[in-house]
Order: sequence, then C-alpha cells, then structure tokens
Amino acid sequence: MEERKDTAGAEGWVDGETKVLEAPADHGTELRLWLRLLTCSTLVETEVRRRLREEFDSTLPRFDLMAQLERAKDGMVLGEVSKRMMVSPGNITVLVERLAESGHISRTTSPTDRRVQIIALTRFGRAEFEKMAAAHADWIGDLFGTLTAKDGGILLDELGKLKRSIVASLAKGA
Repeated sequence: MEERKDTAGAEGWVDGETKVLEAPADHGTELRLWLRLLTCSTLVETEVRRRLREEFDSTLPRFDLMAQLERAKDGMVLGEVSKRMMVSPGNITVLVERLAESGHISRTTSPTDRRVQIIALTRFGRAEFEKMAAAHADWIGDLFGTLTAKDGGILLDELGKLKRSIVASLAKGA
C-alpha cells in the first residue's frame, strides 16, 4: 500500500490506477500496467495543457500542429497533417483557420491541384513555436526529473517493446 501514497497525490485526487490498488487481485498485470501508463500520460498532458494556456495563451492541439509544420520546411497538405496527428480533417481545418488568423501559418494552393492546400509556418509562427518548444522541453525535463538517465533509457526501451507488441497485435486483427 506504500505505492498508493505516491499515486494519491497531495491534493487527494484519485485516478483509475489508485482505485485498482484497493483490490489488486482483481486485476492482471497488463491492466495495472495500462492504468499506470494512462495515469502518467494524463498527468503530463494535463500539466502541459495548463502551462501552454497560461504561458503562451495556446492549446496542445495548436502546439502539436505547429510541431508537425516545424519539421516540414516546405509545408504540408492538410490530409498529411491529419494523418500524422491522428485526428479528423475537420479538426485540422479549425486549427488551421485559427492559426492563419493569428499569423502563425500560411495557406497556399497547390500548383498541381487547386483543391489541395499547403500549410506552413510563417516566420512569426516559427519564432513563436521555437519559444514554446524550448519551454515544453524544460517542462518535460522537470516532470521526468527524478528519473536517472539509466532509468529513462530502460523505460524507453521497454516502452518500445510494448509499442511493437501493440502494433503486432493490431496487424493481426486487420
């Protein structure tokens, strides 16, 4: 039960993983692992969202879109951005509209297909993203700060194994 103290937090919140610890025999290791991953992911995402909002008046989806565009120096078509971000084209369209209005991205029509839009970061958008990305890296470093380099490497390797297992399982079902 010592672990429960660590996961309950100072503010007394209770997550799915904490509830499972009340009756661990009812849950297999895989379920407990899934809940631990979900809890960690949710904690990090919630904090990153809060900091983006408070420090940059931005959102995580905007940050994610800008991150995709930062890697594509010549811009990207909307469909490719949608696939990379694993969201619907409709969600991308709304984000693009807002970022275009704020001057962070530009939209141009493809020279080969007038139906296709190419979006890219503007000079202003790239400068703003660089500030956010640097802060984001610091936040993640802070949140993961108690992990040693060795522990981080082991965790990265093990999560890589898990990812391959998931992809293999999904491929069987396709």
